[in-house]
Amino acid sequence: FDLSDEIMTNIMPFCKEVAAAIEACVNCNRVGVTVMGLEVPHAHVHLIPINSMRDMSFEKEPIALSADEMAALATKIHGAWKSSKS
Repeated sequence: FDLSDEIMTNIMPFCKEVAAAIEACVNCNRVGVTVMGLEVPHAHVHLIPINSMRDMSFEKEPIALSADEMAALATKIHGAWKSSKS
């Protein structure tokens, strides 16, 4: 809540674009969203590919991806997002 009103106004439309790119690249029913975090002292939004509500739990073990797999997925999502801007 320390963000400016302008940034707050623009966050969710941007998240909507990124969520659509995630859905295009990850096999999931939808993308969940949460804004939380005590572990990182900055504003951030979690966009989480989910198939059930249980997938939103931060107590659940994360899916294990190698650094290369994570980088490839990030590149794929970024490409889908950029394509949607054209």
